Amino acid sequence: MAYPHRPRKGSLGYSPRKRAKSEVPKFSSWPESLDGPRIQGFAGYKAGMTHAFVVDYRPHSTTSGQEVQIPVTVIETPPMKVVGVRYYRLDAYGLKTYGEVWAKKLDKELKRRLPIPSKGGGTKKMDEAEVEDVRLLVHTIPKLVKSVPKKKPELMEVRIGGGMIPERMDFAKSLLGKEITVNDFIQPGQMVDVAAVTKGKGFGGHTKRWGVKLQPRKNSKHRRMIGTLGPKSPGYVRPTVPQAGQIGYHQRTEYNKRILKIGESGEDINPSGGFLHYGEIDNPYLIVHGSIPGPIKRLIRFRDATRYERGIAVEEPQLTYLSREPKQGA
Repeated sequence: MAYPHRPRKGSLGYSPRKRAKSEVPKFSSWPESLDGPRIQGFAGYKAGMTHAFVVDYRPHSTTSGQEVQIPVTVIETPPMKVVGVRYYRLDAYGLKTYGEVWAKKLDKELKRRLPIPSKGGGTKKMDEAEVEDVRLLVHTIPKLVKSVPKKKPELMEVRIGGGMIPERMDFAKSLLGKEITVNDFIQPGQMVDVAAVTKGKGFGGHTKRWGVKLQPRKNSKHRRMIGTLGPKSPGYVRPTVPQAGQIGYHQRTEYNKRILKIGESGEDINPSGGFLHYGEIDNPYLIVHGSIPGPIKRLIRFRDATRYERGIAVEEPQLTYLSREPKQGA
């Protein structure tokens, strides 16, 4: 009997610490939406960090209702283009691709990413009863972002959640070939999960990478290495043994990040001379409470929060002040 796929056990924050396969992060799961058919994800570019004063919205905080200073991250979120719809069916091994529908008119820049079909349309006729999930194929439009020196768009999947399958299919087809904005995905005050590839730091030794204890001063070989690679049996080195290797450039997901504000123009928040190592924001933007993974100009992906307690009323936070001074360490 075939067994369906299940998520791996253990946190990727511990092992394996290898380089991410792609700079475009991926989500292996999506939460169920209680609303009607809607988009459950979006993407943007990290512009930098600053600080803000906000009325503390956390009900159990000791400073609840008071004005507090918090660190915030600014992310530029230009529109994204919907180029296709992908359908999934369920078999013994999990979700499998069932069919695709592509837009008739596609951007020429998309040829830099993959060979695009000459004509739009579906791959085959599909039975709605067998469709288990509906997702959009969307890509970024880097030419709208002057600060990111990139021409090749990033292609990714975004799930359509809420409602019945026929409603999701009709909603997805209505977006085919159109542009979607961050307002179609989220509203201020709501929680999101953030995924990105962290800063790459190259090759590192045993001690820096895993924090193992230094060898004694009189060790005959090296101090900053492990004492043994393992026992005689089995006759191979186990993957749990701490060794030197890649540090950074790992995909990481942070949960429950509050959206403090959604702006339409970067003129409201651009520091004098622009954000450090980024420049000025010309598109809609997000202000997120706290820090997020990745360096400046890195692609950041969002999805609906999977670990947030449902049923809690969400109100737009009161952002009283946002610093527009350039930050050296942002």
